[in-house]
Amino acid sequence: MIGKCIASQANATFFSISASSLTSKWVGESEKMMRALFAVARCHQPAVIFIDEIDSMLCARTDGEVESSRRLKTEFLVQFDGVGTSSEDRILVIGATNRPQELDEAARRRFSKRLYIPLPEASGRKQLVSLLMSKEYSRLSEADLEQISVWSEGYSGSDLVTLCREASYGPMRIYSDISTVSKSDVRPILLEDFKSALSLARASVSKEELTGYVEWNAKFGSIPNQISK
Repeated sequence: MIGKCIASQANATFFSISASSLTSKWVGESEKMMRALFAVARCHQPAVIFIDEIDSMLCARTDGEVESSRRLKTEFLVQFDGVGTSSEDRILVIGATNRPQELDEAARRRFSKRLYIPLPEASGRKQLVSLLMSKEYSRLSEADLEQISVWSEGYSGSDLVTLCREASYGPMRIYSDISTVSKSDVRPILLEDFKSALSLARASVSKEELTGYVEWNAKFGSIPNQISK
């Protein structure tokens, strides 16, 4: 979402890439696809290349590493170094990971801006729940949204999506056969549905992981004093 937002604000072409989309069982094909990606991006400048779960492609190199993986990393680093060598290049490369500690040192150096995105604060959680529930038949007051934001402390954005999904199932759980239920018979989603959903949709990020992120950010981050609230 961050990469797409940046591309939209910059009116740039957006490329969303994962490691699996650049991996091939044929020798040399992965490197060709990597070169093709940057070549196409240059043809559609300004461009944003967003690589999700970049740690799976650029993890630290080891002695027992598969040769194809090593070649793919090398090709990426070569292409990344080529971005910006021309005054006409307008390509932004963004990588996202929840395992920054596993990134290869050479890859980490090339990302000049390393930003830690903390979990959403109470106001952000409230806004996200409100947005998600605006698409559903719900009856939640401002006080209800405030309560949900308190209950969901420590939840990530994806955790909140799961929580809202589970809560939206609440009105249907009283029916044994939903095929006979009409839309007008279903009650709106209430605060009680969220209270029940909390036991089904729990936070996926542990305090130990958060501590690790903060420590990594203090050591390598572009905003080292940033803390999660």
